[in-house]
Amino acid sequence: MALTNTHKSYGGIAKVFHWMTALLILTAFPLGIIAQQLPFETNDQLALKATVFSAHKTIGVLAFFTALMRILWAITQKRPGLLNAENKLEATAAETAHWLLYGSMLAVPLTGWVHHAATEGFAPIWLPFGQSLPLVPKSEAVASVTASMHFLLIIVLGLTILAHIGGALKHFVIDKDQTLQRMLPGRAPQVDVEPHVRSLLPLSAALAIWAIAMVAGTFGGVFKSHDAPIATVALQEVTSDWQVTSGDLTLEITQFGAPVAGSFGEWTAQISFEEQDIDGRHGDVTVEVAIGSLSLGSVTQQAMGNDFFNVATFPTATFQADILSDSDGDNQYIAEGTLTLKGATVPVTLPFVMEVDQNTATMEGSVSLDRQDFGIGANMPDETNLGFGVDISVALQAQR
Repeated sequence: MALTNTHKSYGGIAKVFHWMTALLILTAFPLGIIAQQLPFETNDQLALKATVFSAHKTIGVLAFFTALMRILWAITQKRPGLLNAENKLEATAAETAHWLLYGSMLAVPLTGWVHHAATEGFAPIWLPFGQSLPLVPKSEAVASVTASMHFLLIIVLGLTILAHIGGALKHFVIDKDQTLQRMLPGRAPQVDVEPHVRSLLPLSAALAIWAIAMVAGTFGGVFKSHDAPIATVALQEVTSDWQVTSGDLTLEITQFGAPVAGSFGEWTAQISFEEQDIDGRHGDVTVEVAIGSLSLGSVTQQAMGNDFFNVATFPTATFQADILSDSDGDNQYIAEGTLTLKGATVPVTLPFVMEVDQNTATMEGSVSLDRQDFGIGANMPDETNLGFGVDISVALQAQR
């Protein structure tokens, strides 16, 4: 069997790429459907769901590179002529299907990969690369758009595969020609066929089908978020000696052994602070956080549930502390107090660095908490899926 194509038959390398791509895609398809349907109420259920999703993503990435190599190889090869070239309509449809297959074999896994890279958390790819992608930011907007495109392109790919299989069976059963046999392993059948004649019409038709799918998805609401809205309590304005002008309140958890970062969008800080201490005390601070404003990538909705933050019952968290001197050095302070979260009040000491330049103060601090102290993730009593530690970081600038 020749390795390269001729105008009459496909070579061995093209056949290997064809069947490898088919195997990977037809494996990724059911894994994705199964993963979507699996429940995740318990520790074991979540672990299984993540495992199936990881397998789906990993196979998808492998399918992308296999399809890419297949296309690059095809560019260098002759395209065997069609055995039904005299039937212009059928030949154009077959060529259009090939363009749809080639394009979708790249676009489907790529949009899924970009979605994975743009969001935080859940089901890592089982490869030494690929958790992030160049030029792809961590963005819920990017993740949402690419997830919708992934869904629409899957439909196009699935329908095209069915049409492709149907066409091959028609050639074998009805036309009784050698179209199917030319792609099967083994020696290529001897056929009398004219060299392939390229046309822009099938490519134009394929582009039109992709465009129609995107437009139909837009009007059909595919690009709209289908997540239930998260209830976010409106925080009351506070009167403070120091007014926060900018700041970030972030957290980082460990899920399936990988860090997942998130941030709270709405919080207030009531700060009383003087550079000169009285018996080591510089003032006090009260921070109130709207839990529903947390953005935690793909696990945001799960984090709001009863087993975790239970935002419906406990919409806010409050940190109240005295600001004390820290003997470790200049500009070193400690906020020593309590954090009330999900009905539990726990002592917390937050070390931080603060510099005051006339009427402007800049501070940064961090602390590690244990989710078990607040009854968060009680259905996950070990660190197999979710680590116990939660790293909280705060950075802000305030005006006197």
